[in-house]
Amino acid sequence: MRVYLVIMDETEEARKALRFAARRAQATGGAVHILALVQPQSFNAFGGVQATIEQEARDRAEVMASSAAGNLYSESGRMPTIAVRVGEGQAVIKEYLAEHPEVAALVLGSAPEGGPGPLVTHFSAHSGSLPCPLFVIPGGLPVEAIDQLS
Repeated sequence: MRVYLVIMDETEEARKALRFAARRAQATGGAVHILALVQPQSFNAFGGVQATIEQEARDRAEVMASSAAGNLYSESGRMPTIAVRVGEGQAVIKEYLAEHPEVAALVLGSAPEGGPGPLVTHFSAHSGSLPCPLFVIPGGLPVEAIDQLS
C-alpha cells in the first residue's frame, strides 16, 4: 500500500499538501500519514514551567493534526495515521522515514510567495538521498488544480 507522508502545520500550503496526498492515496488505494512537528523550546525555565510550555505546544499540534485528520476522514472516509513529534523538523522527518519504510512519498507544501520554506529547501537539496520521492505542492496552486493533478 502506498503511504503519503504529509508534514502538517497551521499554514494553507500544508492543507494543500494534505489535500493532494489524500486524493492521491484515494486514487491509488493508499493511506496518509500526518506528521505534526513541535519545535523544542529554546530556553530552560523552571522544570514545571518548561514542562507546561512543552505540553501546551504538543497539545496544539495534536489538535491541529486531529482536525486535519477529521477533515480528511469526512472527505474520503479513511482515517489517516497521526504522529506528533518534538524536535527539529529535518531530523524528525528523516527519523520518521527511517522508521516507516512503507512511506511511498514525502509531500510538502511550499509557500505561495517568497522562499519555499525551510523544509522544502532542505529536502529539495537532499532529495537524492531520500528513501522515497518528494512531492512539492505549490502554495499558490488553486484547489481545483490540485484536484486535477491528484
